[in-house]
Amino acid sequence: MSLKAIGVIPARFNSSRFPGKPLMIIDGKSMIMRVYEQASKSNSLSRVIVATDDVRIFNHVKENGGEVMMTSEMHVSGTSRIGEVFENLTVSGNTEFEVIVNIQGDEPFINPAQINLVVSLFSDLKVQIGTLITEIKDATDLFNPNIIKVVTDHTGNTQYFSRSPIPYLRGISQDSWLDNHRYFKHIGLYAFRTSVFREILNLTSAPSEIAESLEQLRWLYHGYSINTAVTDIETIGIDTPEDLLKLTNNA
Repeated sequence: MSLKAIGVIPARFNSSRFPGKPLMIIDGKSMIMRVYEQASKSNSLSRVIVATDDVRIFNHVKENGGEVMMTSEMHVSGTSRIGEVFENLTVSGNTEFEVIVNIQGDEPFINPAQINLVVSLFSDLKVQIGTLITEIKDATDLFNPNIIKVVTDHTGNTQYFSRSPIPYLRGISQDSWLDNHRYFKHIGLYAFRTSVFREILNLTSAPSEIAESLEQLRWLYHGYSINTAVTDIETIGIDTPEDLLKLTNNA
């Protein structure tokens, strides 16, 4: 079955940790255009749109041949910003797609194969939300609260996301946990069946979401399933100026 999917890249200028991040130059090209061009290489996407609240980003993407849509400054999450794009497309009658993919705007080297993989999950009509996970190989990642850990059932459906290492291995020294259990971390790429995406935009926050500061726990709390695919591909995300400096120093 051939699925029609679009990708949306939320891009905010006023990031608290890295203002102006989407327009930072990496080897002669802005971060946002690198993400846009990589996403456009995915043969699973019929369309890629940058969603921004800043005229500088809007003009930059437009001038470089990308599709971009202006959105409100009031959005508190990328999902909410994509929701405005979704509503605009619906109003204009552009509803020919079945899957919408949330592509992180700070991963300039995102691999198109990852997008293809997450979209492929929707060939199963029961899948509501899809995302990617990869095995944790480094104990530093396991105990880093900024690395989100994932537990799934035998079918790949998510049971829980956490900033803590889960599951807890009782009776085993923590420096041996990776030797005794396969742990997985979350790759921040989401895809939604459009009928489900429309519903989750109206969900109220969940206690677990507030505690962990993880939006995806809202969807689980309200009974939606999040299916996963395992990938061996890991890309470099740029969260801070220090991350960008490390990248350019290692280039």
